[in-house]
Amino acid sequence: MCRSIKTLRPPFQDDVTADDVEAAALQYVRKIVGMRSPAAHNREAFDAAVAAVAEASSVLLRDVVVRGQARSG
Repeated sequence: MCRSIKTLRPPFQDDVTADDVEAAALQYVRKIVGMRSPAAHNREAFDAAVAAVAEASSVLLRDVVVRGQARSG
Protein backbone atom coordinates (compact mmCIF):
# COMPACT_ATOMS: atom_id res chain seq x y z
CA MET A 1 0.00 0.00 0.00
CA CYS A 2 1.11 3.59 -0.14
CA ARG A 3 3.07 5.33 2.57
CA SER A 4 0.84 8.39 2.75
CA ILE A 5 -2.01 6.61 4.53
CA LYS A 6 -2.94 8.52 7.67
CA THR A 7 -2.91 6.50 10.91
CA LEU A 8 -6.37 6.70 12.47
CA ARG A 9 -5.96 4.73 15.69
CA PRO A 10 -4.57 6.00 19.03
CA PRO A 11 -2.01 7.01 20.15
CA PHE A 12 -1.58 8.94 16.92
CA GLN A 13 -5.15 10.09 16.44
CA ASP A 14 -7.68 10.25 19.27
CA ASP A 15 -10.62 11.87 17.52
CA VAL A 16 -11.35 9.75 14.46
CA THR A 17 -14.45 10.98 12.65
CA ALA A 18 -16.80 9.11 10.36
CA ASP A 19 -15.40 11.25 7.53
CA ASP A 20 -11.86 10.05 8.38
CA VAL A 21 -13.00 6.42 8.24
CA GLU A 22 -14.89 6.98 4.99
CA ALA A 23 -11.88 8.69 3.38
CA ALA A 24 -9.59 5.85 4.45
CA ALA A 25 -12.05 3.26 3.10
CA LEU A 26 -12.29 5.12 -0.21
CA GLN A 27 -8.49 5.32 -0.46
CA TYR A 28 -8.19 1.59 0.24
CA VAL A 29 -10.82 0.58 -2.33
CA ARG A 30 -9.26 2.85 -4.95
CA LYS A 31 -5.87 1.26 -4.31
CA ILE A 32 -7.19 -2.31 -4.36
CA VAL A 33 -9.30 -1.93 -7.51
CA GLY A 34 -6.73 0.21 -9.32
CA MET A 35 -9.06 3.02 -10.28
CA ARG A 36 -9.75 6.44 -8.87
CA SER A 37 -13.36 6.53 -9.98
CA PRO A 38 -15.43 3.63 -11.28
CA ALA A 39 -17.34 3.54 -14.54
CA ALA A 40 -21.10 3.76 -14.20
CA HIS A 41 -21.51 0.00 -14.52
CA ASN A 42 -19.11 -0.54 -11.57
CA ARG A 43 -20.40 2.24 -9.31
CA GLU A 44 -22.68 0.04 -7.18
CA ALA A 45 -19.95 -2.52 -6.47
CA PHE A 46 -17.41 0.23 -5.77
CA ASP A 47 -19.71 2.08 -3.36
CA ALA A 48 -20.69 -1.17 -1.62
CA ALA A 49 -17.02 -2.00 -1.11
CA VAL A 50 -16.30 1.44 0.37
CA ALA A 51 -19.24 1.05 2.77
CA ALA A 52 -18.14 -2.46 3.81
CA VAL A 53 -14.54 -1.36 4.41
CA ALA A 54 -15.71 1.69 6.37
CA GLU A 55 -17.95 -0.49 8.55
CA ALA A 56 -15.20 -3.03 9.19
CA SER A 57 -12.78 -0.21 9.98
CA SER A 58 -15.21 1.37 12.44
CA VAL A 59 -15.63 -1.96 14.24
CA LEU A 60 -11.87 -2.46 14.34
CA LEU A 61 -11.22 1.04 15.71
CA ARG A 62 -13.92 0.53 18.33
CA ASP A 63 -12.62 -2.84 19.50
CA VAL A 64 -8.85 -2.64 19.15
CA VAL A 65 -6.90 -2.33 22.40
CA VAL A 66 -3.72 -0.26 22.31
CA ARG A 67 -1.12 -1.35 24.85
CA GLY A 68 -1.37 0.67 28.01
CA GLN A 69 -4.81 2.07 27.19
CA ALA A 70 -8.21 0.74 28.13
CA ARG A 71 -10.90 0.41 25.45
CA SER A 72 -13.20 3.40 25.24
CA GLY A 73 -16.91 2.93 24.99
